[in-house]
Amino acid sequence: MSRFKRAGPVDSLAGFRTEPTTEPTVPSGLLKAARKSGQLNLSGRGLTQVPQDVYRLNVDTPEEAHQNVSFGTSDRWWEQADLTKLLLSSNQLTQLSDDIRLLPALTTLDLHDNQLRSLPSALGELQELQQLRLNQNQLTSLPVEVCTLKNLCSISLQQNLLESLPEELGQLEKLTQLDLSNNHLKGLPSSLGRLTRLQTLNLGHNKLSCLPDSLAQLTNVKLLDCSNNQLTDIPASLSEMVALEQLYLRHNQLRLLPKVLAPELKKGTNELLEYLRGRITEDPERADEGPTAMTLPSQARVNVHSIKTLKLLDYSEKQAADIPDEVFDAAADQSVTTVNFSKNQLIAIPPRLVEFLPSVSDINLGFNRLTCCSPDICKFLQLAHINLRNNQLTDLPSEMKNLTKLCSITLNQNRFKSFPEVLYQIVSLETVLLGNNQVREVDPRRLMKLDHLSTLDLSNNDLMNVPPELGLCTSLRCLSLEGNPFRSPRAAIVAKGTDAVMEYLRSRIPT
Repeated sequence: MSRFKRAGPVDSLAGFRTEPTTEPTVPSGLLKAARKSGQLNLSGRGLTQVPQDVYRLNVDTPEEAHQNVSFGTSDRWWEQADLTKLLLSSNQLTQLSDDIRLLPALTTLDLHDNQLRSLPSALGELQELQQLRLNQNQLTSLPVEVCTLKNLCSISLQQNLLESLPEELGQLEKLTQLDLSNNHLKGLPSSLGRLTRLQTLNLGHNKLSCLPDSLAQLTNVKLLDCSNNQLTDIPASLSEMVALEQLYLRHNQLRLLPKVLAPELKKGTNELLEYLRGRITEDPERADEGPTAMTLPSQARVNVHSIKTLKLLDYSEKQAADIPDEVFDAAADQSVTTVNFSKNQLIAIPPRLVEFLPSVSDINLGFNRLTCCSPDICKFLQLAHINLRNNQLTDLPSEMKNLTKLCSITLNQNRFKSFPEVLYQIVSLETVLLGNNQVREVDPRRLMKLDHLSTLDLSNNDLMNVPPELGLCTSLRCLSLEGNPFRSPRAAIVAKGTDAVMEYLRSRIPT
């Protein structure tokens, strides 16, 4: 008989069972791979919180160390790499824990398309961070600690609820890309002028009534988007931005133009200025006569004033599933040139849009729920600009090649897995914005045939390599490649801007 008295029945499988938990988990295989590569992709997994084993990835001894005493060369857990890239986009995160400080080696943190309402101060401890993507959340403010990230090169804050920015923003002296579009900003900090390395600044779709004079100090900015604000004039100092190549001012309340026709401004910006001249009323003083002349789209169901004087059909930010007939009726017999149906819940392009075939040159259907692009769009032969960003598109109709006047197309934040085939055939294109998709490759030899293409945004896609022949696309002045998983060119080269990237690519072409 045993000397030990049993206290009760023994569960022989107890050692193999795990206690039930509500803590979200990550497959051990993913964690093991992340320790080797330094990269962890948890995008689109329905996470409501970041699992604790992610935060502690480089802190705790991995499980395999306890299970196996015989390691091959590839299983040396003690040689694990620090986590440098963490992708958590398209989940349901409402907050980020202070434990994010346990990942101090992070250079890329992607939190876009979540439900974050605030950020922890511990974010300021990630001093190696170079790219921070926070777009499509519910942030109302930016913590001061983020402004201490001295190595930050790119920060995306578009489509949040920001009403102001900290004055300390100017401390981010290495910043080259700053996207603040689609927020509720009414003003900008004067320290913005200290971001002297900035190359791209997007301020579109806010509530800005003026721009700070300090913008003149941004002498490296090539693209400045101030469209869809409430600007009544532009500071003349804007002409001191000597690197400026693309300036967007559409859909403001401009009454006077500054003398910004400096020789440095390239084609596209000049055309935009001509566009603005055509939009200025002959008698601007009439705008002060009464409320009717300054009626905002949000103050009326149909803005008849915009239709008649600006030739603008605007029914945006209504979260509507369809466009009411009265909107189209109000524009009957009017030569509408611009249509803005953005920020609604459209699942298809309104069929009555074809009523304006002869005149429309600018269509904005961004921030809707389109899953396909109707061939009807291809009938707008005067179309020069089309915005389809933030939809659910995976392809474009082949008939789009008929749009021989199309200059710019915006397709950011859709679901494209490849570069849309038809775009290679539209030789008039000057701007193609395809960031934040899942594009895996691009054909540089076909891109070279687009002689007018000056801006190409392929940032935050799935490009595993950048073909050297892309450096032969000599018309490109602005090429955005950051946020892709390729290893060459290195991030340090990409951060230097388009000229450096193009020169590097040309040097890699086999002779």
